[in-house]
Parts: sequence; structure tokens; C-alpha cells
Amino acid sequence: MKAIVLAAGRGERMRPLTDHTPKPLLPVAGKPLIVWHLEALARDGVEEVVINTAWLEEQIPATLGDGSRWGLKLHYSMEGRDHGGALETAGGIAKALPWLGDCFWVISGDIYAPDFRFDAQVAQHFAASERLAHLWLVPNPPFHPRGDFGIGAGGLGMADGSGLDGKRWTYSNLALLRAELCAGIEPGARAQLGPLLYEGMRQRRIGVEAYPGRWENVGTPAQLEALNAAAGEGSRPPPEPKEAP
Repeated sequence: MKAIVLAAGRGERMRPLTDHTPKPLLPVAGKPLIVWHLEALARDGVEEVVINTAWLEEQIPATLGDGSRWGLKLHYSMEGRDHGGALETAGGIAKALPWLGDCFWVISGDIYAPDFRFDAQVAQHFAASERLAHLWLVPNPPFHPRGDFGIGAGGLGMADGSGLDGKRWTYSNLALLRAELCAGIEPGARAQLGPLLYEGMRQRRIGVEAYPGRWENVGTPAQLEALNAAAGEGSRPPPEPKEAP
């Protein structure tokens, strides 16, 4: 199964760091955020990864190359070059569908989740189901106290937030998706993922589960500094872009 790492966003809250560096290339514990995902995907047997780009997009392939250093084959979906800017999450996925196949992993390039496993058996079970997506949820962080979805009976996502535990959880930006979810979006169109997930939940076709591992949505310079301090590395400057192979 393939994967898409979402890396097209501007990262407004991370300014001024993102004025010159794409957010997924900012370092945590000495390596770019996105590299944590690439290493994990390769470790767990994923071989092909699509990375969508828009903001300062030339830096991403220049830094990551073709993926061979991790045993991966990387494809770049260049939204800035082709469409003048980011297409939002669902639009970016729709543009990349020709590379992705029927089912695939979806990961945000600006989160830190070092304990997550891209489990092949979980992916195979999802592919054999009729569900449109399977989402991992985390406890609501301070910046998103109301959360997104509830966890219902049978691990079904609840669009209204009600669930067996009576509370809402936050979508971690880690998921398995079926191409059908975004297939109705014209390639190159801007589209958000949230409305598609809510509609899928109303159809009882979205699975969810709580993710208990370490997780950070690295949104501001202060969050990045705290995360680096916790890792014992301190703040480091962004890596210099390398020439594309």
C-alpha cells in the first residue's frame, strides 16, 4: 500500500520560520519533520510515497531527492507549479490519486508521531472492508479543545461528536483512505477533507480509533522549540536545501 504525505501548506502560525522554509522541513531532534514519516513508512514496508507541495515547493524535492536513501520511491505532486497554490487536503489527494491506487495511508507532514506504526495487517483489513476511511484520534490539544469526532459503537466515527465515552476527539492527521472518498473532486480543484469525512460518518463508513502514542501538531515556533527541548536537542536552524539529483 502506498502513502501520501501532505506538505503543501503555508504554515502561517509558524512564521517567521516558514517565510523561508516549508514547515515539513523544519527540524525536530535533528531531522526534518517529514523525514520522521519517511523513515517510519520505509521501516513498515511502504515502498512508494507521494508528497504534495505548494509553498516554497522547490525546496522539498531538492532536500529529499528521489527517496532512495530511505529505500522509497518518491513522487511529487506540484500544486504550486500546476495550479498556483495549495489545493487543500481533499483537493491535494484528488490530484495525486493516479499515483495512489484504491487504498492508501494519509499523513500530515507537519505532525510528530514517532510511535505510530503503518501496520500492513491493519491496512489489509481496511482494504477488505467497505469503509471509506479509518482515522486515528487523539485527546483534544489546548489549541483545539472542542475536538472533531466521537467514537461510536463498532469503532465508527460519529459526525455529531457523540460517542461511547460521551466526548469528542481530535483527528490526528493519520489515516487510511479509500480513493472513492475523493474521486468526485475534479483534479486541480480546491476541496476540504472535513465535509467528506462528516458525510462518510453519516453513511456509517468511517472507522476511528484512539491513538495512544506521542503526538504533536507542531503549529508555532514556541511549540517547535518546546518539542526540540523535550527531545534534548534544543532548537536548530532549518536544513539548507540540497540540489535535486
